[in-house]
Amino acid sequence: MKCTVCREPAVIDIRRHNAYFCPDHFLRLCRDQTAKAIKDHQMFGPDDRVLVAVSGGKDSLAVWDILLELGYRADGFVIGLGIGDYSAASTQHARDYATGRGATLLEVNLPDEYGYDIPSGSKAARRTPCSACGLTKRHLFDKAAVDGGYDVVVTGHNLDDEAAVLFGNVLHWHTEYLGRQSPVLPARAGFPRKAKPLIRLGEREMAAYCVLKGIDYIVEECPMAAGNRHLQYKESLNSVEARSPGAKFDFYHRFLTAAAPAFRIADEDDTLSRCERCGAPCSAEVCAFCRLVERATTPQPVHLGPRRRRGAANTATTTDRSTAEGHAP
Repeated sequence: MKCTVCREPAVIDIRRHNAYFCPDHFLRLCRDQTAKAIKDHQMFGPDDRVLVAVSGGKDSLAVWDILLELGYRADGFVIGLGIGDYSAASTQHARDYATGRGATLLEVNLPDEYGYDIPSGSKAARRTPCSACGLTKRHLFDKAAVDGGYDVVVTGHNLDDEAAVLFGNVLHWHTEYLGRQSPVLPARAGFPRKAKPLIRLGEREMAAYCVLKGIDYIVEECPMAAGNRHLQYKESLNSVEARSPGAKFDFYHRFLTAAAPAFRIADEDDTLSRCERCGAPCSAEVCAFCRLVERATTPQPVHLGPRRRRGAANTATTTDRSTAEGHAP
């Protein structure tokens, strides 16, 4: 294979472009596609302070690296979620990248600072792990950005992620979510601006980017994501993409240009108040995050079950003895 641009040996093919790329031109492609997404959707400007939500995975580390390469003032922010060895490894990958790049990394450890981790907290709060995790991360990303004076929070959601979310929302006709599915959400009522600069690049490109740049990232999926419908939607779209290269790109980007405006809803921020505990914008006296913290850190009652009548207890004991002695109960 020869690079489509320079005819040097190619290291990757991108079927939706019907093109092959050498290392230098592939890395340039990733930077150019990210810059185009930022410009086309007016995500942020050259003077804005950017906070990158870092997980230690390929996408968040790649977008952080690309933004630094493009000259943006981008710091990282990682949350220790307390998911055993997985969280420890994720945080360490983020630290290693920041150290090697000379970049600034902010850290929050959920068990140390809020008294719960995602596995036990989600169970106590009666939320699925992904729900508790998503709520926690959104709140802490927003808080870190507002407290640190950042102009925008950037996440590593790529084309595959956004196409899968769109597929699920269309499949179930979640019109409210379709109205909010945008690569950039403006700052509003105490919430920072949020942007997704990787919407023109897929998972495979991000993995290749990290390999070529020597960025070490955590490969394993989160152990608590097993059975997540989002992963099933990705598999379905990958099957379509294999038969029709470019289908995911067209599906998502044509939605943004042709259909998204029809689903946009009126801004309801005027109805928001402030959480009486943390001060975050919310629609109730206490925000969802503070309610999660309360449920996750409050000792749960132990139910021993109904007490048996004395006669029933004696019968059970007699039955157990008979069985142990080899007699029929």
